[in-house]
Order: sequence, then structure tokens, then C-alpha cells
Amino acid sequence: MKHLIAIVFAALSLTVGNAYAATQTIKAQVNGMVCAFCAQGIEKKMLSLSQTKEVYVDLKNGVVAVELKEGQTLTHDAVKGVITDAGYEVAKIQTVPETAKQIRAAAQAKK
Repeated sequence: MKHLIAIVFAALSLTVGNAYAATQTIKAQVNGMVCAFCAQGIEKKMLSLSQTKEVYVDLKNGVVAVELKEGQTLTHDAVKGVITDAGYEVAKIQTVPETAKQIRAAAQAKK
């Protein structure tokens, strides 16, 4: 029975691991966004990139999450460049395993 439980947990961890491996989201902390027009501008520019699957802009917390299409890559510098070209400052940027929808849900849960 212990062996069966270990196999089930191993299978679950592989499934979760593969789900995260397939999702690549670049999350940036952005300074200077003050209105919905700011958020829409960044969202539109990010969605125009061929690698982008989904974008979430959290105006209140200054977060931009760019989820990439499966198999696509995008450098932090490229994302930072789009944001700075739009007139905003990137304070921090990182790659996270969550989807844009998961980041949106977590932000809404905090409200």
C-alpha cells in the first residue's frame, strides 16, 4: 500500500511539474502606471508580440504579466524594452511558473 501511495504522489508531482514547465510567464514590477489608459497601452503592445499568449496588467499593484505561447521564448530585456518604450520604469522582472490567469486570480483574491 505504501508503494502504491508513493507511485500516486510521484505521478501527481510529474503532472504538476509538467504543467508548470509548459507555462512561462514573465512578470514585471512597473512604476509609473497611473490610469487604465496606461494599462491598456502596455497590454496592447505586449499582445502585438508573436510570442505572447496572454497579458495581465494589474494597475493597482504595478504588475505586468506576459504569458508566452507554448514553445516560445522572450527575453527579459525584450519585455523591459517594450515597457520602457511605452514610458514606464521596470523595477523588477522575473520568470514565474504561473499563468497570467493564475496571477490575476491571486491579485483579485487579495482584494
